[in-house]
This record gives sequence, C-alpha cells and structure tokens, in this order.
Amino acid sequence: MATPTPTRQQRSASLQLRRTFRAPRERVFRAWTTPEEMKRWKAPGPLTTPLAEVDLRVGGKYRIHMREPDGTEHRLIGVYREVDPPKKLVYTWSWEDSPDMGETLVTVEFLDRAGATEVILTHEQFPTDEDRNRHEQGWSGCFDKLAQIL
Repeated sequence: MATPTPTRQQRSASLQLRRTFRAPRERVFRAWTTPEEMKRWKAPGPLTTPLAEVDLRVGGKYRIHMREPDGTEHRLIGVYREVDPPKKLVYTWSWEDSPDMGETLVTVEFLDRAGATEVILTHEQFPTDEDRNRHEQGWSGCFDKLAQIL
C-alpha cells in the first residue's frame, strides 16, 4: 500500500540553524546568491556543486546540482519568493530526483553583528522528521564549508 503524500497542513517538520560568520553581511549574502560562490560551498561533506544557476528576483528560479564522489547527482530547483539584499532570502526547495518529498520553504536572514553576520536559516514544511533531520545534517555541512570560504 502506498503512503499518502502529506498535505501542506500536515507538513509541519521544520528546522532552524544559526551561525555567525566573520564577514560583513553583504559578503555573506553574495555567497548565497552568486553562482560561482555557491559552487564552492552549497553541498555538504565530500559532495561538490558542479552547477549553480540563479535568477535573483522575486519569481526567479534557481538550480543547483550536487555530486557525490561516485558521480551520483542530486538536482535541486526552486523559486525566489522574497529577495531583500543583504537582509533576507525566501525560496522554495524541491528535489528533482525525489518528487515525492514535495516542495519545502527556506528563509535565510542575514543579521549584522558588528562586522560579522549571523545567519538564521529556517527550512520548513518537511513531510517527515527523517527528511528534516537529513536536511539539518546537510545544512550543517554546508555551513562548515561556507565558514571556510568566508
């Protein structure tokens, strides 16, 4: 028997991560929105990012491909819902290779902390706690890479 896909109201699993980076928020915002910068950090652990495309405007789309060491690719797509440089980004998140997971929502706030930047990432509307936990590990790995390039 197939498991029914949760409706948006049932999708309540969410995560929030906070990390402070030693860089001005304009620099951190640029790392989140410039394809060449995103390729350097937007995949956790040993994964790489061979493709990052960005149309940075409300309604604009983005695409990211993450590649495992064995060559397996995970393709991510989404649409920007809010773009407020250098303060905030809101965008949808969908895996092309896992359509059953559906669409989730990412909100990223960039707070000025006396020359450093606190990033508050909220990723919500996961269908399961397991999906949320996998993404929390992934985001933590991405943040580690981002800290290295900043």
